[in-house]
Amino acid sequence: KYKRFNVMVNLAIFDYGAGNIFSLKNSLESAGATVDVITSFDVDNVYSGLLLPGVGNFDPAMISIAKQSKTSFVDFVAESTPVLGICLGMEMFFKKSQEGIEPGLDVIPGEVIVLPDTMKVPHMGWNKVTLAREHPIFEGVASGSYFYFVHSYYADPADSSGVLGTTEYGVPFCSIFAKFLS
Repeated sequence: KYKRFNVMVNLAIFDYGAGNIFSLKNSLESAGATVDVITSFDVDNVYSGLLLPGVGNFDPAMISIAKQSKTSFVDFVAESTPVLGICLGMEMFFKKSQEGIEPGLDVIPGEVIVLPDTMKVPHMGWNKVTLAREHPIFEGVASGSYFYFVHSYYADPADSSGVLGTTEYGVPFCSIFAKFLS
């Protein structure tokens, strides 16, 4: 059962052409949010949050997010719109990724690294997330809760102060990160 939003929430999901974003849209609407799917940042930002979904490949996603809009990602969120990056969506926040050659959004110092070749890749299945500190996004979620993973790369932030959660798969890695763009 989804937790319902207590206030009116108007969200945007950026569609960069990969994955089933409509499952994400439907689940957010089931929780009481109004959700628009956008393909460009050249729209009025009337949103209380933006989601970058998590399916696809780094280079095509970066080309879509960086080159299909006259307005940049950073200008669109204008230091006031919360952004949730899921999997590939989080990967795009970093300066670069070993998954591709395109530059990332470079809003989080660090890079994205391939998982060790000593492990079965992709890492697929349920795994535990250890919470590093409290954050409103985790209301009702206990440290040690299981989340579903499908990935071959992991975020390696230069500054660990934004790490909210870690997961172990051959190496401990940052699975949840928060940063204010101010």
